[in-house]
Amino acid sequence: MKKKVLSLLMCSVLAAGIVGCGSGDGASTTGGGTQTSSDGSKSYSTDKITINIWDSNQQAGIQEIADDWTKQSGVAVTIEVIDWDNYWTLLEAGAAGGDMPDVFWMHSNTVQMYMENGILLDLTDYIAADSAIEKDNYYEGIWDLYNSDGKQYALPKDHDTIALLYNKALFEQYGVDTPTDDWTWENMYDAAKAITEASNGEIYGLALNTSNNQDGWYNLVYDYGAQVITDDHKGTTIGSAEGKAAMEMVRKLLTVGAPQSVVAETGTDSLFQSGQVAMITQGSWMINSFYTAEHHDDYAWAMLPYADTNNNGSCDSGERFSCYNGLGWAANANVKDPQACYDLISYFCSKEGQIKQAQLGVTMGGMKGISADFAGAFEGMDVSAFTRAEEEGELYFRPYTRKTTVWEDALQQAGGFLDAWQNPNDPALMETACDNAQKIIEDAIAAE
Repeated sequence: MKKKVLSLLMCSVLAAGIVGCGSGDGASTTGGGTQTSSDGSKSYSTDKITINIWDSNQQAGIQEIADDWTKQSGVAVTIEVIDWDNYWTLLEAGAAGGDMPDVFWMHSNTVQMYMENGILLDLTDYIAADSAIEKDNYYEGIWDLYNSDGKQYALPKDHDTIALLYNKALFEQYGVDTPTDDWTWENMYDAAKAITEASNGEIYGLALNTSNNQDGWYNLVYDYGAQVITDDHKGTTIGSAEGKAAMEMVRKLLTVGAPQSVVAETGTDSLFQSGQVAMITQGSWMINSFYTAEHHDDYAWAMLPYADTNNNGSCDSGERFSCYNGLGWAANANVKDPQACYDLISYFCSKEGQIKQAQLGVTMGGMKGISADFAGAFEGMDVSAFTRAEEEGELYFRPYTRKTTVWEDALQQAGGFLDAWQNPNDPALMETACDNAQKIIEDAIAAE
């Protein structure tokens, strides 16, 4: 999912390489008191498991799935939602000596450091003994993300794709044709420009939050033939001619959209739902926010535009990408009953749990082959653009390295892309920013 992460772990954690504190009673990590009877049923040493997540839109659905497991196991599951920034702050504090939740989400920005410092429960042996979990059934990029030195520290919870959200009423009001799956980024620019000008600037044709890279500018970089991080996680081509062409298109879009000062103050989602913006790009994890919004009947989704790099008027291979990412279900390494926590995680990630997650509209699955269940979860709103992104377009896994936040945060600052984003009418600033970004990423990777 999108958004920046705070610092990965406090220096004391990294220096000491300590194990997280768990539930506070000093229980061992060797299986706790879980016992298996002759009929295969299990008796756990804990009667409750606490879960931390950061997305309130998913809480009800996840709780319903957890309750199904509770009926089988007898172990109660409590879910607490903590906002994104505080989530990582509290998790860091727990890793440094405080209380940690039993089970929680991991993200591509942070997981490398958590895996390397003994904070997450090693799930490898549990998986080997579990017939419900087979690696080949999951999206490879997500499974591999949560593996370090051959050990698995989280199971794939979900995957997500990106689509274009637009307000049909605003397009009709200003006499502009609505988006189609045949749109290029130039078509999006033209439509946004037409709406912004026709409304005399009272309505913005689009809003692009440059700090939200996964559902925004990353996708253009790949459409135009460059990579934020190369496949081997050892370099970048953002400063190449292709990367500069992509970021030039981003610059053009910013000139006809909401200024970054407005976006920073209000947010793209709020601007869209208040009718001040006609288009935004957004991830599948946010569908429910718009599905339940006051004016949801005016909202529709299309696939992301593509880059017609060969100017032949059609979308060819390599010209339309959608970023995908995936959260992982992880557990505290020093949890009271690791078997119980693993069994809950396994249930979330089993075929039964994954299908129900999709059918409830929580998110698309981390398991392959169940996206259709998710596409049908929102009666009256066609969200197939998200599933067609992987069927008709191409996916790339969200760029990451060992210390993603170092270069990711630097790209947002002065000396990175900040000046170009705040002053989009100057093409020279964007070209310089691409050269700077190339060096920022290369230097950060060299220091890892």
